[in-house]
Amino acid sequence: MQAVDLLISARWVIPVEPAGAVLDDHSVAVAKGRIVAVLPSGEAQQRFEAREHSRLDRHALIPGLVNLHTHAAMTLMRGLADDLPLMTWLRDHVWPAEARHVSPEFVYDGTLLACAEMLRGGVTCFNEMYFFPEAAARAALEAGIRAALGIIAFEFPTSYAADADDYIAKGLAARDALKEEPLLSFCMAPHAPYTVSDRTFAKIVTIAEELDLPIHTHLHETQQEIEESLTRYKARPLERLRALGMLGPRLIAAHAVHVTDREIGMLAHQGASIAHCPSSNLKLASGFAPVAAMLARGINVGIGTDGAASNNRLDLFQE
Repeated sequence: MQAVDLLISARWVIPVEPAGAVLDDHSVAVAKGRIVAVLPSGEAQQRFEAREHSRLDRHALIPGLVNLHTHAAMTLMRGLADDLPLMTWLRDHVWPAEARHVSPEFVYDGTLLACAEMLRGGVTCFNEMYFFPEAAARAALEAGIRAALGIIAFEFPTSYAADADDYIAKGLAARDALKEEPLLSFCMAPHAPYTVSDRTFAKIVTIAEELDLPIHTHLHETQQEIEESLTRYKARPLERLRALGMLGPRLIAAHAVHVTDREIGMLAHQGASIAHCPSSNLKLASGFAPVAAMLARGINVGIGTDGAASNNRLDLFQE
């Protein structure tokens, strides 16, 4: 018999592939942190000798969930400035609070709390965008959860970095230090079109191509974002990013609430992904994303919670 670390036998196993399959009385065998087999439970008990055998006779076993858009450390800001529109919430409350409180210790503590909450809700991987990614990495590794950590960028200074180049340099240094960690990966994570310049976006596109990294950003979250872009850049944010080379399979666009049919077609044609954050969109009165139209065009739509401060929970089943 083959030795494995863990054998999970469930009434039903629902795999990612083939889509729609429900496997009756199946088991999942795990060795050295990897799934080595999915097979009928009777066959599994004859083939494997497990150090630990978990029997879930009345359960459906599904793969771990992926939280596609998070600001994990903001669990420590849960409930701050409720019932406000996004830009008022950010400029008058969140950004000032972050200026006062955010530090490596803040990020570690808040992220560790977020990891515990997400793991309890079945999330085993989160796509993160926040300051001090090395502190978030430490928390994720301690919790044993996978994380895609954002190399963030803003144009304005914070306690983490002085300017866009400094944010990127520090994020890349964190990636270099942690790139051998099997639970961690990295994304380029320019915050949003209203906080990042053309020059910085162009630099991020170049780095993403050189290092083969995804690009994770907020996009078309509010109507105000679009109106400000039209005034400042004479273009809607998506069109501006298209001209800068941002659109493509690397792009993970968070929210995408206010998109036209033409823009949905553009995102589909370019192979971009959407992080749909329904609770956050409602709490901040941003609106309803046209998810049905996106799915109909074949766009890859994942679910995100956003930060706990703009949601109150990190529960993908609630989403």
